[in-house]
Amino acid sequence: MAPQREWFEKDYYEVLGLTPSATDKDIQKAYRNLAKQFHPDANAGDAAAEERFKEISAAHEVLGEAERRKEYDEVRRMVASGVGPGGGGFGRGFEGTTFDFDDAGGLGDLFGGLFGGGGARRGRARQPSGRQRGHDLETELRLDFLDAVHGVTTTVGLTSDAGCSKCGGSGAEPGTTPEPCATCGGNGSVALDQGPFSFSQVCPTCGGSGKIVTNPCSKCHGTGVERRRRNVKVRIPAGVRDGQRIRVPGRGGAGRNGGPAGDLFVVVHVGRHPLFGRSGAKDFTIKVPITYQEAVLGAQVKVPTLDAPVTVKVPAGTESGKTVRVRGRGIKPAKGDAGDLLVTFDVVIPKSLNAEQSAAVEALAEKLDEDVRSHLGV
Repeated sequence: MAPQREWFEKDYYEVLGLTPSATDKDIQKAYRNLAKQFHPDANAGDAAAEERFKEISAAHEVLGEAERRKEYDEVRRMVASGVGPGGGGFGRGFEGTTFDFDDAGGLGDLFGGLFGGGGARRGRARQPSGRQRGHDLETELRLDFLDAVHGVTTTVGLTSDAGCSKCGGSGAEPGTTPEPCATCGGNGSVALDQGPFSFSQVCPTCGGSGKIVTNPCSKCHGTGVERRRRNVKVRIPAGVRDGQRIRVPGRGGAGRNGGPAGDLFVVVHVGRHPLFGRSGAKDFTIKVPITYQEAVLGAQVKVPTLDAPVTVKVPAGTESGKTVRVRGRGIKPAKGDAGDLLVTFDVVIPKSLNAEQSAAVEALAEKLDEDVRSHLGV
């Protein structure tokens, strides 16, 4: 993603309520909270919330990826030092200088991307700009425990910008085609002179598309984009965890001026199972009750798994909370070995005894004369 003019004007850290020292984790957390708060589905008809959501998404699109964030931080350092478009040229130290951006390494690339790929001497060829990548979107999906374990292909519904269903995204009424822009000659960019420099900028007439729609589509009014409800197919991998984000490339918001669509991020919420829990990425957990006599004397007990039951040994003298591991009875991911089943024993103490049972326990107590509280010194 080439640096954009907006990078000089927008403090994306401030948009997310952060500082430039924020970690990647801080950025993701702030984005999720704000996106959920201002999501259009939760603020139907609220234009201000929708605009705020777009601003938040744009900030995350830049700060959420390491390379884009690095480029953005470089731009912001230039802004802080007085370098930027407009005003008095490009800041201190450049006045009256003919500068060849082709020999400027990374700085040339930066300004080239910023002004449409044409940051060079006057008369040099310039590349068109103006394509806008669609916003990344986020939605939520609730899954049954077993679907999360085995993996599933499902659909999620969301309301968002999408390519117009009538014109196919061209913006022109079906049966007609857009015409080349007379201002830029179809290039999408025009020359901008600033003293000794000549840059290209997005064509103000066509917005960088290089085309003019003379007969706009009656559905999208020439934008090529409409806001509508749509269903997106999502492949959920086996072993997905609660809170995990699944990326669906190219299924986010529609691009503008021929730009690519953004990505869709699906946050998965996994339901509970009546018997099994999860530990880490691949292990199951289960609590198994055992009787007092099984705990004292040891036993072999049957334990359920997602497949067939297994027999697990209860060592003599087992206490409540002891956990044993059954290898290979956990989650089987698409790649790699299966996880394990962690069996935690829970010793069940009888709540009430009849006379005969009470007498038996008392007789046992007389035989077991160990002082289990001797270390207390009382």
